[in-house]
Amino acid sequence: MSNQAYPDKMVFGLDIGTRSIVGTVGYKTTGGFTVVAQCTRLHETRAMLDGQIHDIGSVAATITKVRKELEQQTGRKLNDVCIAAAGRVLHTASASAELTFDEETVIDAELIHSLEMLGVENAHKKMREETKNGEHHFFCVAYTVMHYYLNGFMITNLEEHKALRIGAEVLATFLPDEVIDGLYSAVQKAGLQVENLTLEPIAAMQVAIPENFRMLNIALVDVGAGTSDICITKDGSVIAYGMIPMAGDMLTEIIARKHLVDFQQAEKIKLEASGKKKTITYKDIMGLKQKAEREEILSDVADGIRQITKEVAAQITALNGGKPVSAVFVVGGGGKITGFTERLAEELKLPKERVALRGTEVLSLVTFLQDGIKKDPLLVTPIGICLNYYEQRNSFIFVRVNEERVKLYNNGKLTIVDAAVQCGYPNEKLFPERGQELIFTVNGETRMVRGEPGEAAVIFLNGKPAGINAPIAQNDEIVIEDSTKGAPGSCTIGKLPEFKQTLSFMVNGSKVTCPRYMQANGEMVSEYYEIKEGDAVASMEYYTLEQVLAFLDIVPQGRIYVNHVPAGAKEKIYENFVINMDIEEQVYHPGQYQEERLSAAEDEAAAAEERRESPSAESVPQPEAPGTAEAPAATELIVLVNNQKTVLKGKSSYLLVDVLDVVPFSLAESNGREAVVRVNGTATNFTQPLAQGDLIELYWKE
Repeated sequence: MSNQAYPDKMVFGLDIGTRSIVGTVGYKTTGGFTVVAQCTRLHETRAMLDGQIHDIGSVAATITKVRKELEQQTGRKLNDVCIAAAGRVLHTASASAELTFDEETVIDAELIHSLEMLGVENAHKKMREETKNGEHHFFCVAYTVMHYYLNGFMITNLEEHKALRIGAEVLATFLPDEVIDGLYSAVQKAGLQVENLTLEPIAAMQVAIPENFRMLNIALVDVGAGTSDICITKDGSVIAYGMIPMAGDMLTEIIARKHLVDFQQAEKIKLEASGKKKTITYKDIMGLKQKAEREEILSDVADGIRQITKEVAAQITALNGGKPVSAVFVVGGGGKITGFTERLAEELKLPKERVALRGTEVLSLVTFLQDGIKKDPLLVTPIGICLNYYEQRNSFIFVRVNEERVKLYNNGKLTIVDAAVQCGYPNEKLFPERGQELIFTVNGETRMVRGEPGEAAVIFLNGKPAGINAPIAQNDEIVIEDSTKGAPGSCTIGKLPEFKQTLSFMVNGSKVTCPRYMQANGEMVSEYYEIKEGDAVASMEYYTLEQVLAFLDIVPQGRIYVNHVPAGAKEKIYENFVINMDIEEQVYHPGQYQEERLSAAEDEAAAAEERRESPSAESVPQPEAPGTAEAPAATELIVLVNNQKTVLKGKSSYLLVDVLDVVPFSLAESNGREAVVRVNGTATNFTQPLAQGDLIELYWKE
């Protein structure tokens, strides 16, 4: 046949059934669908049972015969094919999905597709949780959107609307890996590549239930040889799918046993009994010629019909929420036997006219270019397979992830992340992970320091660097190197804003400003203290009198008054408290007139000894009085190094370099950094003399 009359692109659909394989080549037109070529071949053996391929080689051989016949009819080489899977071991799950936006966004086809794919993923997770079956990998073979939502309100079509939030309810169908693998293997062995995959009931629905009928609560039953596939429509969408593993072959087997014939002969008897012949002749396995009345054959299979229709009715009712549907359409060869639709109507308690075979009337918009083609329920599914290609293109591709072969449901927009998720690559190794946060309290309030971000996974696609959202195709090679986790959150006392705060007091009429002390878990700490998880950090709201005197390097004499009341060394001195001493004494600020302060301390100690009285027990510890000028005695010097009290011993006077004997600060650890050396806020060197209460800063500048 000349192919000049045909479009460049035609669809090749293949209905791989339990009893036969039907091939259809055609194209969609404005008014319907045109079939260019049609071919049917019976399996020579029982290579398929209940919709499952058992003998891949035998099925592939039959597919090859169909392909060659269609190539001869069309004059074209056929490479790509659309197929449908029976609902054997079918699992369905419904799930919702939602996308939100920071501002109103115009919804395009890309966003709608992303929303639908998110719904399919959620349905897959739900199905896995419900089945709790870890032995099989399930793949989505089809899905339908039951409802769309725009800002929380139901809508028919999202495209081109503006929204802050869109949602969808998706019904997805899944089949085990082995069912899909069997179909793909047989097709590929016949020299074909799968272009689209759907479910048989979805394919049949494309033809048998037009979109304008789907507002009604209708059931479609595709009665094949091995399975009866079911789908339910309501409110404009498909709401459920189901299957029972009973169909026409069950009736054929009853006839074979009753009349002692082989399966092929029993199938012929069944078909004739569904026709107009009153008497059917055949030969049994003994070679003897036999006769049977049509009514006798129908009586033989009556119990089988009752059993099948009872199961179908129960499944329809269960899928429809425990209620009967309004009507049932029956397609497929298994439902053509006399009495099937009537019995199904009885089981569903529906009027007989509400359960009917769909064939000629639903194929009214289908044009056959071949002569002698009878419009029959048998053709509904094969033509629906072709039409589904235009509605929802589904297939699978194979890629390799870190040398592992991965099969993916091809929605036309697969990326590396899809392959990684499908093979079970852990999320924590795929996406960068921020380090553990540090949580502690400051003055009773919770603080959190976030961890550092990690490094993203390093990905190569066919040997070249790629992003995680890079598109992938058949046979791509993907290599993923694990992402990393960032460093945990960290913070030192010196980085807290509270550390920079001060307290002010009035001492003998002069305002004195002191840095706040900081505590961690009740212990005094320096600005270099590394805060730990769960630490309770507090900035002190007071000094003790002892601490004030030590900070100011004052050696008190006699009584000391706080807010005009006598006070001891542990008295708490809060902001703006007033401190007075019984005798006049110059208040020196840290770092000023160090030699004078040392002399004053010596004179004070000598005077105390002459009066045979020591400084108040409530005051701070005093330095030992120096000895004679000729032989200075060793004394203790108390200084604050990085806000940490430090005691120097063994000498009569001290230089800054002496601090290095007791403070862990090695000049060999500079690593190119600058040393910060200050005494009482002024930069100096290590030969700087020290006095009581000096504030010393000593650290490496980062």
